[in-house]
Amino acid sequence: MEVVEGPFVTRRQELGAASARSLLLTVLGEFVLPSDRPVWTASLIDLLGELDVAEKAARQAIMRTADSGWIEANRIGRETRWSLTAAGTRLLREGTDRIYGFAADDRAWDGRWLVLSVGVPENNRALRQQLRTRLGWAGLGSLDGGTWVTPRVDREQEARRVLEQLDLLGGSWSFVAAAGAVGEERSLARNAWDLDAIEARYEDFLDLVGRRRPRTDRQALVAQVRLVQEWRRFPLLDPGLPRELLPPRWSGSRAAEVFRERHASWAPRAQRAWSELSVDR
Repeated sequence: MEVVEGPFVTRRQELGAASARSLLLTVLGEFVLPSDRPVWTASLIDLLGELDVAEKAARQAIMRTADSGWIEANRIGRETRWSLTAAGTRLLREGTDRIYGFAADDRAWDGRWLVLSVGVPENNRALRQQLRTRLGWAGLGSLDGGTWVTPRVDREQEARRVLEQLDLLGGSWSFVAAAGAVGEERSLARNAWDLDAIEARYEDFLDLVGRRRPRTDRQALVAQVRLVQEWRRFPLLDPGLPRELLPPRWSGSRAAEVFRERHASWAPRAQRAWSELSVDR
């Protein structure tokens, strides 16, 4: 088993559960990362407070994020400013690229599938669960306990790294091929992924975003953080299937469009409010 050194993001944090720490990560990725400027503790606590995070929880989130190696402190008198570390910058940039790249992903599909056959002992339930979690995170769907598929064949190397880290390369095989004459590919996709559950999450997202009408710059700032916080879970929930494999009128397409529209519309006001909030105090 590979030991991961240094800062890392857990699946729960990536999925964007609305905890104080995950909201802080969203703020850092959305506003601190692009400006590459330090931010005062008080500014972070003020904004997290408007996101319904109590001051004690906000301070704990800041300290835990620092303990993880993502931010570092600079004391100025009795006040503290926080800057992203090199590791924090790298991780947040990767997360930002994933979030916005996913919203804009409309690649053509060449009709090929990556098929992965993995041998896992039936009695090793913990290993099977790790495999399911890690390959699911990589965008693969399971047809049964040992067969995994994705129409994104460029994910083969990521799948291989998962097998290496779980010591499962021996007894595993990968194939890249087009479907044959037996069976229907949309049915295969439905067997491999719970598309109904994913679509329900998109419908919830559309309902939440549709009810938001920020009137002030500060309201736009809060709305922008919540928008990104809610969207950031979808690159891990949704395998990003080509439209040929999706149900008609797929809600994910509309959700991506709404995310892009709202983000672009709220960004100028949100940035003004952030600049006012984070100015030297």
